[in-house]
Amino acid sequence: MNLLKISRKYHRWLMLFLGVQFVIWSVSGAYMVIFDIDYIHGDTLVVNHQAKVNPDKITYSLFELIKRYPSAEQIEVGLFINQEVYRFRQDGTQYLLDASTGHLLSPIGEELAVTAARHYYSGTGDIADVELITDNPPFELSSRALPAWRVNFDDFGSPSIYLSARSGKLVTKRHEFWRTFDTMFSLHVMDYEDEDASNWLLFWFILFSLLAAILGLVLTYFRFFKANAQDNDDGNESVSENKETSHVSD
Repeated sequence: MNLLKISRKYHRWLMLFLGVQFVIWSVSGAYMVIFDIDYIHGDTLVVNHQAKVNPDKITYSLFELIKRYPSAEQIEVGLFINQEVYRFRQDGTQYLLDASTGHLLSPIGEELAVTAARHYYSGTGDIADVELITDNPPFELSSRALPAWRVNFDDFGSPSIYLSARSGKLVTKRHEFWRTFDTMFSLHVMDYEDEDASNWLLFWFILFSLLAAILGLVLTYFRFFKANAQDNDDGNESVSENKETSHVSD
């Protein structure tokens, strides 16, 4: 009976302490399961352009590029809004050059950023606002991508397209469902800054949850199995007493 009292007492207090987090785990877990992860990543927000580089349009030679930028490294040929371009790094800075004229395109301006964002974006919404981010990026953008243009569209889910101001490449894409998912994940793993599941707060909550579950099993044992066994014993004693009474009467 002491074990029953102890289990009942501590199970009640533990569940009062853990109950709110159980609800948070249920709601956040349901959100992360219900929504398709590809949609959360924003894959439907952009068009996967499959255009190929046309060598005939590359009239600015690699020799001229090296002569102009002697320390250039990581040189690559690609496309920027269906235009052949050179991308390379020199002295830690990334450059974007028109491969037909050698014209320096980086850092790209607002007008070019808007054109690129429309090129990548799969929706039909109008542009809500445009912002050049050079420092203190929002939580949804890595500081390694700076400087970057953020182009917000007035469309379902308030989508945002992020473009590198140096390379013109698509950095990432975000919408409100991703932002909510990020919040839900931080609540689920109980790490509200780094969103790391390996944290002590989550460890102790899981430990206490296991203890509450064990105490609940003890209560279940006393409530059902022990109670049924006691009822059977009482029933057997009652039958025996009836038989003895009947025998005496005879």
